Amino acid sequence: MTPKERYTEWAYHQENLPIYLTPWWMDAVCAGKEWDVLLCEDKEGAILGAMPYLLRKRAWYKYIIMPQMTQTGGIWIDPSITADKWQIAEVCRHLKEQLDGMELAYYYQHFVPNSLCVEPMKALGFKVRERVTYRVDNLSNLDELIASFSKNKKRQLQKALSLHADRTMDGEQFYQFHKQCLQARGRAISYTREFLLVIEKKAKRNNQCQVLSICNADGQVYAAAFLVWDKNYLYYLIPTIDHAFGESGAGALLVLEAMKLAREKHVFFDFEGSMNKGIARHYKQFGSTPTPYYSVEKYYKPLFRLVIWFQKLREWKIYR
Repeated sequence: MTPKERYTEWAYHQENLPIYLTPWWMDAVCAGKEWDVLLCEDKEGAILGAMPYLLRKRAWYKYIIMPQMTQTGGIWIDPSITADKWQIAEVCRHLKEQLDGMELAYYYQHFVPNSLCVEPMKALGFKVRERVTYRVDNLSNLDELIASFSKNKKRQLQKALSLHADRTMDGEQFYQFHKQCLQARGRAISYTREFLLVIEKKAKRNNQCQVLSICNADGQVYAAAFLVWDKNYLYYLIPTIDHAFGESGAGALLVLEAMKLAREKHVFFDFEGSMNKGIARHYKQFGSTPTPYYSVEKYYKPLFRLVIWFQKLREWKIYR
């Protein structure tokens, strides 16, 4: 079997594997691109750790980066060794040696919150930076949940009393609505229609996605969100709002209804992270808790910094 086939078989038995590391998610977000996986095995051939990755090429450079719409990745450790720090460090060392042999120009991945591999990778010479996502881990009592919202968000919910949530919007309709919302603000959408529809198709096959919209009595959509989930968290993956109705309270109601869906699924809620101060401030007002996770990075070829810089500049000009 190929490493991807072995990983697919192994991942099926990893009960708490985040959605972003599942083989079907990698298939979806890397469609038309090249993804693979590095494996660390024991002497009997059992997988102890795995690192799925997206490999990109530019000119004569090869590099690993996060796939689009993918919050976390990095190394996933088999639960059988999570109590053994020495063995975890050995897994990281083994995977690092495989990375070294790939002749990369650059490596960059976000590791899952509470990853046991961040410190070992740092000790192996990788640069580590803290990032933050915002989570709500207590959805058991809706009254207490709403009571934890800021006064501003409570006022917005009062404004939204005439609005209602709807679950009939599909991925095609969501994409067009999101695109229109951005165009009205003079901005371009950052992903393609085909990209979203592939995610929707594969996620629906696994019963792990829902498009949620907020509408008025006439069915006009004010706000919407594309949501995905795994066995632990529902992720607020792509939210959008029609800014013509920015004062309607639709944005606050959208978050509340997404949290209600997470409650129905018996999972917690993850705002899917943001390093933008304005967005972070918005998320904090819903009683969420800042949860750190880490980017792990290494430049194998220093000149590649210029390639990354120009790429970020180009994206800023397109999507600002």
